[in-house]
Amino acid sequence: MTSEEQNIDSIIDGCKHDDRKAQEQLYRKFYRSMMTLCLRYTKNETDALEVLNTGFYKVFKNIAKYEKSHAAVYTWIRVIVINSCLDFIKRSESLIETREVDDAVRIDLPPEVISKMSANEIIRLVRQLPPATQAVFNLYVLEGYNHNEIADLMKISAGTSKWHLSEARKKLQKMVTEQHKMNE
Repeated sequence: MTSEEQNIDSIIDGCKHDDRKAQEQLYRKFYRSMMTLCLRYTKNETDALEVLNTGFYKVFKNIAKYEKSHAAVYTWIRVIVINSCLDFIKRSESLIETREVDDAVRIDLPPEVISKMSANEIIRLVRQLPPATQAVFNLYVLEGYNHNEIADLMKISAGTSKWHLSEARKKLQKMVTEQHKMNE
């Protein structure tokens, strides 16, 4: 066992005993990666921080249930934070429209257009999507979930998940095209 693994085991053990310093260490250790995750699902840093803190509250509340043999602590925390993001989206905006389509329409952009954009520009555009559409896009494209898994997580049908992905792609194509024209 490496010293890093021993350190994380020690932190987890402290968290299981409600040690505030251990909780702070765990929070600091995963802050950056989990905050980045929350920023993908929210419109601004204030909301992302709210979701992050809610997620870590759930982590600390349920830390006794964590079992190293089932998942790495990073993976366990990540699942909790993703679920907190989805809970936030459900609270902040109910799904207004739940149209279904048989399959999401794939819309591709020329690679040279995307390659000229920074990661921050792309994230800024994704953040402009409606919350449910943004969540489906993030779960499908960035997290690698399939439509059935997204449907279970978000309590929607797989067809609605496909519709949201299709809408995200259409809207992102339109936004990227408009931005590309402005930069010419």
